[in-house]
Amino acid sequence: MVPVNCTTLFLRIGSHMKAIIFCFALFTLVTVPYVAKAGSAQEINDAANATLHRFVEQNPNAAELAKKAAGALVFPSVIKGGMLVGGQYGEGVLIVHGNAAGYYNIISASLGVQLGIQSLSIIIVFITDQALADFQRAYGWKVGVDGSIVVVTLGVAGSIDTDILTSPIIAFITDQEGLMYSFSLEGSKISSIQR
Repeated sequence: MVPVNCTTLFLRIGSHMKAIIFCFALFTLVTVPYVAKAGSAQEINDAANATLHRFVEQNPNAAELAKKAAGALVFPSVIKGGMLVGGQYGEGVLIVHGNAAGYYNIISASLGVQLGIQSLSIIIVFITDQALADFQRAYGWKVGVDGSIVVVTLGVAGSIDTDILTSPIIAFITDQEGLMYSFSLEGSKISSIQR
């Protein structure tokens, strides 16, 4: 049997199927931002606070990390979905010294085998003042271009080892139950929004 890559397979699919896939992909990329839109500044703040409280309850070492951090960008609900072509969108708040310091959205598109829609929370922690300042100065910050983010998962003992977190920017991607994911944020664009 000869292996077939996705591009070759797509070229072999009939025009009707291509139209269906294209329409579904377009639908996903157009509707995901509206499904994930959090709304007002107060709604985003409330959802971000709930996300952080849940995260600290599920990961007690996170409180120690918060003391070391210069700031945190919290996206309470990032909707990720698609079929062959996917996208993700969410809105969040940058928290510096316990106060809202701006509102942002995160958006990305991807190709590959994917089907369905899921909601995840993303917490991006700026460990150093310099990393936070660079982020705040940027107009449209792209992960992997303007800065690298290390996505952290739980260690063997089920806790976050704050002593080994040496990257200036780290991220945690979780679901409502606290399960951590190791999805790459590479290529995601984070932009300031008005709320």
